[in-house]
Amino acid sequence: MATALIKEQLAETHGLCEYAIYVQGLIFRQEGKIQESLEMFQKASILNPKNIDNLKQVARSLFLLARHKAALEVYNEISRQQSSIDWEVLHNQGICHLYLKEFTKAKEYLKAAIDNSRHEISFIHLGRVFALEGNLQSAIDTYKQALEFSPENTEIMTTLGLLYIKIGQNQRAFEQLGQALIYNPSNVKAILAAGSMMQAHNDFDVALMKYRIAASVEPESPPLWNNIGMCFFGKKKFVAAVSCLKRAAYLSPFKWKIMYNLGLVHLTMQQYASAFHYLSAAINLRPKFGQLYMLLAVCLTHLDDANNAKKAYEQACTLDNYDPLINLDYAIALYNWGDRRSAVKQLRLFEDKLTILKEVKSNDVDPEMEEVGNRLNAVLQVGETSSWKETPSQKAEELSSSAEPTAPNAPIEADEQNNLPSPPLEPPSEPSDKHSDEKRSAVP
Repeated sequence: MATALIKEQLAETHGLCEYAIYVQGLIFRQEGKIQESLEMFQKASILNPKNIDNLKQVARSLFLLARHKAALEVYNEISRQQSSIDWEVLHNQGICHLYLKEFTKAKEYLKAAIDNSRHEISFIHLGRVFALEGNLQSAIDTYKQALEFSPENTEIMTTLGLLYIKIGQNQRAFEQLGQALIYNPSNVKAILAAGSMMQAHNDFDVALMKYRIAASVEPESPPLWNNIGMCFFGKKKFVAAVSCLKRAAYLSPFKWKIMYNLGLVHLTMQQYASAFHYLSAAINLRPKFGQLYMLLAVCLTHLDDANNAKKAYEQACTLDNYDPLINLDYAIALYNWGDRRSAVKQLRLFEDKLTILKEVKSNDVDPEMEEVGNRLNAVLQVGETSSWKETPSQKAEELSSSAEPTAPNAPIEADEQNNLPSPPLEPPSEPSDKHSDEKRSAVP
């Protein structure tokens, strides 16, 4: 009906009815026809170039087409034409600079938008800019200000909790996530973050209860099924773990952490060919992560391919200069291959890295790893010839993120402020405590 009326009106006015063209543009955008909506708004702007609303819609359509620089130019033109400061224009200028990775200008415009009119979405994006720059403390301060302005916004609480996890303040993180779940018990993002912290403390049953709630709300979430799988892994229910992880891989086949976890589970089950398959896939997706090469080397060792295992260990050592576990595993493998001199060299590197790790993060040092190193040191000094019985795969670093990143928000219109999606944020990583001989990798 609306389309028929618009066509009738345009026919009567020979296509010169500005309002009818404007409404047609809105309808096209609602239908997902962004290019057609842009053409309509451009026609409306030609008919009435002084109408700011037409230019705003042109800029918004350009942004939705990912033409951020062109959208920014239109917003700059709007700013020049306006006699008063417009919060919406300032905010959207900041968002355009954000997508162009011009973070300094993005912060400038977002701060100006907040000074002009306090809107939570401007705080959210300003915090995101700080987070992308790596300035987590400023991001936290910004989200705290947003929470003062909007104390019941669960998305802000969840994001603040994730930032606390990143800087290692788990107690504050749990408080924020708990508050978010009080206001919205089915907040999947908060459930995944809280569940990952429970997994880190081996509270697998409690975490599974939380994940059950999330599964009823979002049953096709890859991070959710990944975490459920790693809970079963922690409970040593390996078949259930593989089933859940394969479902996560089906839903998100290019998520390297899921492939990493599948490789780790198969490695624990001594299914080395399957572990090699999934770890190779993870390496293709994340080629610069050293611990993947370490686990791949373990698989190759058990598959009696010592030459390629050695190459994998060398690559792991090249990519990761901080993790002493890689050098320890490599030293054990070299000892078992009969290369005592190289084993001693790797053991010394392990000791040096362990000393540095104790100075920086003494709480993160695994005493069992240190004990294995001491035993290997004793064996090499005594000169025993028996094969070393510890397998290099007995320690695997956990990788965890507390929420899946969301897509960034497009420039908003004044009437859209109450329906904004959650702020996009890089998933944090939180290592778990050891369980038996292995650590689990959770991707909440």
